[in-house]
Amino acid sequence: MPYVTGFLTPVKTADKDRYIESARKSWPLFQKYGALEQVETWGEDIPPGKVTGFDLAVKQEADEVVVFSWLRWPDRAAADACWEQMQSDPDFANMDMPFDGKRMMWGGFTPVFEGR
Repeated sequence: MPYVTGFLTPVKTADKDRYIESARKSWPLFQKYGALEQVETWGEDIPPGKVTGFDLAVKQEADEVVVFSWLRWPDRAAADACWEQMQSDPDFANMDMPFDGKRMMWGGFTPVFEGR
């Protein structure tokens, strides 16, 4: 059954090109571990939250944009194997990560409906 790992993170507006380049470089690494798709999106219409919201979730600062991303896997086992193996993969260790990882959130999801 397909599996999706989703990410939400703040990125400084000035680091947009660095972020895109980092995403481009990470794609072959995720493919090596079985990822079927990688999608990186740059926030354009993020209304400010009052109780909850993307901005509040990542503690967005004035010079930042919220990035929403996901990886699609053939199954959870492939995703779990990637996360475990990447801990010792030097290619991942040397990646430029132009965002505050402490304010990044992620999780794994099983699709329950897909319209195409």
